[in-house]
Amino acid sequence: MHGLKAIFKFYIDSSIHVSLAVCAMVLTTSFVWPMVISVELLAFVFFSTVTAYNFVKYAGIAGLHHRSLTKNLRAIQLFSLLNFIGLLVLSIYQPIEVLAISAFLGIFTLLYAIPLLPQGKNLRNLKSIKIFIIAFVWVGTAVWLPLQNFDLIFSLEVMLRFFQIFVFVLALILPFEIRDLTYDSETLKTLPQLIGVSKTKVLGYVLLVIFFMLECWITSEVKNLLCTFLITLITGILIYFSSKKQTDYYASFWVESLPIVWWGLLYFSELLLT
Repeated sequence: MHGLKAIFKFYIDSSIHVSLAVCAMVLTTSFVWPMVISVELLAFVFFSTVTAYNFVKYAGIAGLHHRSLTKNLRAIQLFSLLNFIGLLVLSIYQPIEVLAISAFLGIFTLLYAIPLLPQGKNLRNLKSIKIFIIAFVWVGTAVWLPLQNFDLIFSLEVMLRFFQIFVFVLALILPFEIRDLTYDSETLKTLPQLIGVSKTKVLGYVLLVIFFMLECWITSEVKNLLCTFLITLITGILIYFSSKKQTDYYASFWVESLPIVWWGLLYFSELLLT
């Protein structure tokens, strides 16, 4: 049992779970527009997400405590290095559009973690905008990368899809914001700090209503609408039960599983109803 707990902790802490969630979000795009998302692209997204998340989470810690790193953190460092090597190898096989979009999104990741802004700040330190940066990078990955076409990025259909996933990701982040309320510095001005937990949850419900309404606008496929309604309902329930004293993996596992659940609903509905 102890071994299974250690494996699960590594699975969460090494960003494998969140990376699978991002890959699942990418796959949902194939249910909106007819396209084939290659294994190479999914692996590229997985490796880049692991690399980016672990860089943001652990770069500072590793720099300060290099000689006294725990065994688990050393394993995460090695795992991150292997993923970075895989990312470099797979970059050779990606179209220039994918590399250009990834580089653009990567700039935001660097600015999020490294204090390159005036007064030694990074994007993470700027008041109230942290969640919007995270959502933007998620959505750029999920919507722009599968298209692999600069001309389509600013089309109305793509912009609607972009905004739809943007509000969905914002809703997913809110349970994390509520969880971190006890630990976040007041200078961050997070949503729960500004408007309180109850109003933050109400905002989450509003975002989910917008998310579902946009799905009704984007597609007329009954199975897509049904799956989106179900994921909207499940997400709303998880937002409702989120709190400052939530269990350790409530947000980092259950909430972060929602993109995977959404893709699973779409995938199996496609199998059953076609």
